[in-house]
Amino acid sequence: MLEQNQIDQVSGADAYGVDGKKIGKVGEVYLDDQTGRPEWITVNTGSFGTSESFVPLSEATFSGDRLTVPYDNDKIKGAPNVSADGHLSPDEEREFYAYYGVGDGSVDVQPTSGGNDTSRQSTDGAVTRSEEQLRVGTRTEEVGRARLRKYVVTEKVTQTVPVSKERAVLEREPITEANIDKATAGAEIQENEHEIRLFEEEPVVQKTTTPVERVRLGTEVVTENETVTDEVRKERVATEGDVSSDAAYRS
Repeated sequence: MLEQNQIDQVSGADAYGVDGKKIGKVGEVYLDDQTGRPEWITVNTGSFGTSESFVPLSEATFSGDRLTVPYDNDKIKGAPNVSADGHLSPDEEREFYAYYGVGDGSVDVQPTSGGNDTSRQSTDGAVTRSEEQLRVGTRTEEVGRARLRKYVVTEKVTQTVPVSKERAVLEREPITEANIDKATAGAEIQENEHEIRLFEEEPVVQKTTTPVERVRLGTEVVTENETVTDEVRKERVATEGDVSSDAAYRS
């Protein structure tokens, strides 16, 4: 049987028969007048959901958003035609119990919402109007991962460096009193040669490894506004009969 804390979840849920086929959507949940436990539901059947059929909850099961009853679609559609006007009379109950072969029809039941049931009114003549409120929070979920990977690439580097090179240069100087002695030393006519060594610089390349920076992965939090839209139900109070239109709230 359906538990008391599942009433709000069942309203509007999909109803399935014993054969696993969808019957329709749950409309009202009817409670026992004395115990307050859910006893009956109405299921919207027909092509456009315009017809409502009563189904007992004594052997129904509810899981997720799916209510399963131990009857098939034909059985439910063939139930006695009773108007879902807010309350089942003892005679109507007995008729349903006899049709479905359950219970004894000894108690009355009332719907959880709507209808003409006066038992919902408080003894001071007032009704309580309730509303659903939308409460939006946040939760953290993993949406991706980032990885830091170091790899080696090779690139060409070009640098210019000055190098010095020696070249042989022929120098001539006239004979003077200062160099006459060196110029006339040795034989007057003879063969002779003189050799000098020439040097030049060449580029020398060396490689050294130098740390240049440290890199790490971090996270930052960016806050954005997201709009959440959902439907909420609100009860409204309508008046009938001789009621003043300018009546004010009383504290």
